[in-house]
Amino acid sequence: MALCLEHPVVVAPMAGGPSTVGLVAAAGAAGAVGFLAAGYRPPSTVAGEVAEVRALGRPYGLNIFVPSSTRPDVAELARYRSALAPEARRYGVDLPPLRLDDTDHFAEKVELAAAAAVPLVSFTFGVPDAATIATLRGAGCTVIVTVTDVAEARRAAAAGADALIAQAGTAGGHSATTTPAGYDPSSTAPELVAAIVAAVRPPVIAAGGTGTAQHVRRALAAGAVAVQAGTAFLLADEAGTRPVHRAAVSDARSGPTVVTRAFTGQPARALPNRFTRTYSAAAPVGYPAIHHLTAPIRAQAAARGDREAVNLWAGTAYADAVAEPAAAILARLGGRR
Repeated sequence: MALCLEHPVVVAPMAGGPSTVGLVAAAGAAGAVGFLAAGYRPPSTVAGEVAEVRALGRPYGLNIFVPSSTRPDVAELARYRSALAPEARRYGVDLPPLRLDDTDHFAEKVELAAAAAVPLVSFTFGVPDAATIATLRGAGCTVIVTVTDVAEARRAAAAGADALIAQAGTAGGHSATTTPAGYDPSSTAPELVAAIVAAVRPPVIAAGGTGTAQHVRRALAAGAVAVQAGTAFLLADEAGTRPVHRAAVSDARSGPTVVTRAFTGQPARALPNRFTRTYSAAAPVGYPAIHHLTAPIRAQAAARGDREAVNLWAGTAYADAVAEPAAAILARLGGRR
């Protein structure tokens, strides 16, 4: 299986809007690989986007969420739902009932990826079983699993993954950790890459804290075959980042990022706001139940342009992000190999 990476920088999948067909197409035109984000999207929409990108004739990737294998504590979720009542009143929305079962159409998305022979298929939030990986590999897909520590890397390698994404604690958005209750966000990309490269055989792509060419060089020097960057592309002309999110990333007063479960029940790195300050300590582990619970609040806040209750995902290097075409960002982070 080939990683087909001509450029040292991969454009990360960013679910919830930032990843678009246009962003993936721009990455491909610049000689890099961009990933579509299948998360939160119905299979029909994902299939349409895959068809659009496939027609361009350039390598690309598709990211799929692995369903959680553990059930959350319903009593803790109910307590958190009650705690969010003031936010529902503030934004004039109703909190939905707790939604405990959600596979995000995992089987259907794996099936469509295999049917389309998507060149690169990555997974987040868990290690897919060996049968799933074998099915995709049999269809000609290169399978990549996102891991956050050596133990997860060993599980992914044993399951047959062709490559790994070593996601450090500095990365923006959700951590792919499979142990969210005890997640430690202190790792950097170079140190995590070095540890994983020493432990397993599959090639490793670094992720986390990438905003400059120097960051890219450090990750490559640690043993990575490429660097996956997401936050650096939040302001790209082709990204579908919401205006309120763009404004926050562009604001030098946003301050240091924080890791919080407040919005979704899974540790995620974001810019701080009133919501993170008020609810981070109370939020239990419970992805994606909490994601669905807070969705109406976040949607209404975004519609109002109110950054105080929106999940402003961002990595530690967000201040290096620049509003420019994706091709210019790729050139700034590092040229072709």
